[in-house]
Amino acid sequence: MVDCSDEQDETITKRDARGGGTSLTVGVEEEFFLVDAAGRLVDQGPETAERGAQAVEGEPDLKPELLRAMVESATGICGSAQQVVEELTELRGALAGAAREQGALLVATGTLPHQQPGFAPVGPGARYRRITSHVGEFLFAGMTCGCHVHVGVEDTAAALRAANHLRLWLPALITLCANSPFYDGRDTGYASTRHLLWERWPSAGPPPYLDSVDQYEELVADLLATGAILDRKMVYFDVRPSDAHSTVETRISDVAPTPREAALLAVLVRTIVAEALDGDREFPRVPTQVVRAAQWRAAKDGWGADVPDPWGGGHRPAPAVFADLVARHAPALRRSDELEFVQSTLSWLDEHGDGATRQRAAGLDGVVAMLAAQTADPSSLNSLPR
Repeated sequence: MVDCSDEQDETITKRDARGGGTSLTVGVEEEFFLVDAAGRLVDQGPETAERGAQAVEGEPDLKPELLRAMVESATGICGSAQQVVEELTELRGALAGAAREQGALLVATGTLPHQQPGFAPVGPGARYRRITSHVGEFLFAGMTCGCHVHVGVEDTAAALRAANHLRLWLPALITLCANSPFYDGRDTGYASTRHLLWERWPSAGPPPYLDSVDQYEELVADLLATGAILDRKMVYFDVRPSDAHSTVETRISDVAPTPREAALLAVLVRTIVAEALDGDREFPRVPTQVVRAAQWRAAKDGWGADVPDPWGGGHRPAPAVFADLVARHAPALRRSDELEFVQSTLSWLDEHGDGATRQRAAGLDGVVAMLAAQTADPSSLNSLPR
């Protein structure tokens, strides 16, 4: 929901030297709600994160979120789609099991489908309390869960170059994991209601096209000077450089319905970053307001929405834009043994639709049970391509 990395370490991603070249690595962060069978929040996030961590070998990155009815997981540094799928599946399974011990269900959805009888308590941590005091009741009216993808880059300058290219891809990336059609007990008519709620934060939204690190630092300083944000970690641009590590982070997506869809998102974001860092080409300087409007359209329609075509110009259906991206980078995806994974999962989305489509098929009466199974039950992945 928010960036609280001063409370605990966040995922680190990097570039690794392999065979004389470089390979971009990724890390994925996922946020989840804890609810009961009727869809009401269950305030057991800290306990669920602690118990979940005990069920995973090593030092898994599982932690409470801003609100006590939410938890977050993060992979380690991943070099392939398969690694992302495996780590997310293990982390989700651990959290889901721990949630059941606390009388809760773990659900991956961008917004809460059902009405809530009251505000959820704030989680532990001094920064959580500062944010809550600063933002007020608005915070509780816009509870959302997202999926953040970090891609390792050399430095802030490289992250900004990647962001300049990614900003025009943001509408298309919304459609991949659009997974929040219900909010407050009704169908909003949007595939990603989370996007509309999240964009209300004063520092959220697509960043402007930035020509230098100095220009970025001036922008951050100006945002801080307004008093609307408390610190640099509250610069919630939909794509941004990380302050803590050499990564570029996308924050545009709803939490994915399944680990495989999250891995697809990660691979495609990594591919776009690689495209951005390859050569000296200039990227279209599309006005930020136009990008924002295209994001609204993508949030409304979900998978299949008409989105900007970063290389071809104009607007085309998102599946066609991604198909062209994959075709341009097919040799690299084949070398990483990910081409079949990407193509088959995109085809599955074409056939079955996005998460919003699946939620609507379940309906408000059945959506909690469907989400709980889809989120963490390994057997639910059997319907996805292998």
